[in-house]
Amino acid sequence: MTNTYNIIGLMSGTSLDGLDIVFCSFHYQNERWSFEIKGSKSIDYEDEWRQRLKTSIDLSVLDLLLLNNDYGRWLGEQVSAFIKEKKVSADFVASHGHTVFHQPDKGITYQIGDGQHLANTCGLKVICDFRSKDLSLGGQGAPLVPVGDKYLFSEYDFCLNLGGISNVSFDYKGQRVAYDIGLANMILNHITAQIGLRYDQNGEKARSGILNNDLFERLNDLTYYKLPFPKSTGYEWFCEEVVPIIEKSKATMEDKLHTAVHHIAFTVAQDIKQYASPGNSMLVTGGGAKNSFLVDCLKRYLGNAIQLAIPDAKIIEFKEAIVFSFLGILQQRGEVNCLKSVTGAQSDSCGGVVFNAN
Repeated sequence: MTNTYNIIGLMSGTSLDGLDIVFCSFHYQNERWSFEIKGSKSIDYEDEWRQRLKTSIDLSVLDLLLLNNDYGRWLGEQVSAFIKEKKVSADFVASHGHTVFHQPDKGITYQIGDGQHLANTCGLKVICDFRSKDLSLGGQGAPLVPVGDKYLFSEYDFCLNLGGISNVSFDYKGQRVAYDIGLANMILNHITAQIGLRYDQNGEKARSGILNNDLFERLNDLTYYKLPFPKSTGYEWFCEEVVPIIEKSKATMEDKLHTAVHHIAFTVAQDIKQYASPGNSMLVTGGGAKNSFLVDCLKRYLGNAIQLAIPDAKIIEFKEAIVFSFLGILQQRGEVNCLKSVTGAQSDSCGGVVFNAN
């Protein structure tokens, strides 16, 4: 079996920042995996695409299917341009797609970015739809990144991702567990959008605000935080449960941001401290790792419970795209890439659907 793979990974997160593309070389030797980033690029969504993706949840079935095809072609165009720009040659593309629906309690998850249109456009085999098989086995279909944490970042006791949603993975009672903790950049970007900003650079506006206790308590009291893992959440929960709380608050924009950052740090620390031991380390990635105010607040709430590790900027930004590349490799090898201990499914599984270029 081949032990070296050159893969392009694609990731679009719930924060709608843009598309992450990474080209990685993976090598398996002495029962250990290693990887090297050989090319990467973040493509900001133009306003039209950001709006189409943001409102996709409200589309008719027909319009959603049309968007699925359009977005698949667009992804293929970005891959082709990336290959030309970086002068790379890949074995295949592993694509997460962009999540529109994620309601595991109903057995539903849907990521757009049609694999066949993507494959035909870029001329490479594509592996996508990594979540559906796990849902069919009674799992949450998420998170999937913990497999990558287990094999690619095993030197850390905890792996925290601060994307649109905060999620964590770690070993517990002899097996890997992971779940979505709750809010992260999604709430911050929603607040800054009110004044036409895509995000709060380094958390500067948030840092200038003050804590609004009423808003802080209302966010902390969200029912989702009381649920046991395995659990996962998404944009629907945010729209239905979180947005009304933000909109009803009379706090200033700066105070909302300040309070939201404290809420994110508080909920993350509250969860992690239950399982941490002295001397433990935690890798922090995702856009939130670049928000210095959020990192400062997280350190404050964690205290001496755990040592934070902020990695190289490329790992921060492209970790999820790297991991989906790796999930594609495991799919091709016929090996487990989705853990029942993480998702709550009946069994471990090897997820992903293959589309060959025409």
